[in-house]
Amino acid sequence: MLVTSNRAVGEWGGVFGDPTGATAILDRLLHHSHFATIRGDSYRLKEKRRSGLLKITAPEPATVSTKV
Repeated sequence: MLVTSNRAVGEWGGVFGDPTGATAILDRLLHHSHFATIRGDSYRLKEKRRSGLLKITAPEPATVSTKV
């Protein structure tokens, strides 16, 4: 199973409106899992900048961190 989110794990309590429920969900999802955080512009954002729909700014360097 692959789960993606644009929110940090610490924000999930607010997203679900129930910090206890979010903790239970995260406990089950993250147990024996691999966790990767990818930072940087999305392909959609890059394409909008390239087409002129968004102001071009200096891109954030892409980084990947993993938890094994």
